[in-house]
Amino acid sequence: MKAQADLGDTQKGRASFYSPNFDGRQTYFGEIFNSDELTAAHRSLPHNTMVEVTNLANKRTVVVRINDRGPFTQNKNRLIDVSKAAASKLGLVSHGVADVVIRVIGMEGMVLLAPHETVLQSTGEIISTLIKKAVTTTTGSNRGPK
Repeated sequence: MKAQADLGDTQKGRASFYSPNFDGRQTYFGEIFNSDELTAAHRSLPHNTMVEVTNLANKRTVVVRINDRGPFTQNKNRLIDVSKAAASKLGLVSHGVADVVIRVIGMEGMVLLAPHETVLQSTGEIISTLIKKAVTTTTGSNRGPK
């Protein structure tokens, strides 16, 4: 991903979660890290980018706010470090790492895309991916007792 995030951008890789030793430490962006918040570290996404993370093994998702840089490991396939709270929601605490897809869904701490929405890259238009079902109603003179 580029240093600037575009709504709807996706990336695939591995997620891990912060060691408990980081609780209370300062993040790259100057915040105090709290493992109970839904936050994450990414190497290049801007501060306060909102990201939907999906665990590919169990399809569980969580929305996190980028508030740190990382992960900084030798494994270049490591895409994102999430807080323990986020890791719990993703079901990756017992495994430590998981294959994930991340999707940029907001900026400046605000969620701008719903799970069923996507962005047309050609126009930037946000569209729904829900299939609208036709609703049929019957009308007649027999409406039951009054």
